Amino acid sequence: MTRSRRLDDAGQAFPIYITVVAGLLFLAFAYLAVGQAAATRSDAQTAADAAALAAALDTRDQLAGEWLENVKDPAAWRRIFDGDVEVADSCWRAHELAAANDAQVRACGPDGLLGYEVEVETDGTVGDSIVPGTEDIHAKASARAVIESRCTFELPAEDAEGVELPPLSCEGEEWDLSPDDLTDLPDPEDLFEVHLAD
Repeated sequence: MTRSRRLDDAGQAFPIYITVVAGLLFLAFAYLAVGQAAATRSDAQTAADAAALAAALDTRDQLAGEWLENVKDPAAWRRIFDGDVEVADSCWRAHELAAANDAQVRACGPDGLLGYEVEVETDGTVGDSIVPGTEDIHAKASARAVIESRCTFELPAEDAEGVELPPLSCEGEEWDLSPDDLTDLPDPEDLFEVHLAD
């Protein structure tokens, strides 16, 4: 009688064991699906960050070029450092960097005078998983990059004699500029900082 009861208990435990194992396998596949989605989302964010930075860097280079063209006209410097000058659209760089990261730009445009906002979508999908429909889902992400002037200066007095260029201070780096010797000038990265913004 006791032995028969033990066999019955063992027989009843087997379906429970199968159910537990099946549940654990389901959880493992579910975690895998979540991992796939997280990896695809991370790829999208990487592409968005790179695209926004690329557009902002291209604009930074254009602003630095404007400053070089107007280096002998300090009255124009403030507008340049504020981004209040006409520059070409830099979204083409965002498209290039997104494509290099296996994504497509869905939206791109200036964010104020000194920034770019970009939205991208991955070329690849989350992939097959136990969650229905993931094979057709593309990850999307957005990023914003801003350009900030690193330099300060004080305009010379209006009654100053001759052509005088103000010293340019760029976060600890001092540039004493002479209109007669413009060989040692700041690089774009000396004039402007580019970074991602929240």
